[in-house]
Amino acid sequence: MRGIRSMLGGEDAEFTDPTAFEAEYIPESGSFLRGHDVLTGQRHVAFHQLTAELFEERGVYDMTFGYNLAKLNRDTRHPGAGYRYAVDAEDSTVLWAEFSPTTEFCPQTDTLTKGSFRAWNGNPERHEFDLVRVRAAESHQQSEAVNEALAEMEAQYRETGEIDAAESDAAAPEPTVDGDANPDAPF
Repeated sequence: MRGIRSMLGGEDAEFTDPTAFEAEYIPESGSFLRGHDVLTGQRHVAFHQLTAELFEERGVYDMTFGYNLAKLNRDTRHPGAGYRYAVDAEDSTVLWAEFSPTTEFCPQTDTLTKGSFRAWNGNPERHEFDLVRVRAAESHQQSEAVNEALAEMEAQYRETGEIDAAESDAAAPEPTVDGDANPDAPF
């Protein structure tokens, strides 16, 4: 996916050091991670570096900015956007990942979170977790519908052990504007 150019100038962005934990540029933990062991410091950095590799291999790209989605955590133009991670409080083989988009109406949130789910759970041999649970932050206008689809993907993956079956059967939420579908809307 290298070479994808964005109309918004993804190549002009300034990024933080990929080997440093710079809390001011990553999202705060949301309600999905509450009660679990949120990764900080080198634990966060190590998993996020692996995430960047997996997202590159699987093509998890933010088309608005024209880069691998993992770079969003380091994009200085969007502090508070990207992923936060936590190890399950009762099962250390489960990681929780919460995605905070750049805006509450980000049209790519559904696609990006599902792509993330596939990248992490489609390569379990690459990390120490049996399952990576993925959800969109509550700040997104369609987080409830997106998260229901992700929960369905997760349940099917747990039941079948198949990543492809989990993706194909999970329905995408319908686009809405102020809660009402608008077929004439451009997005």
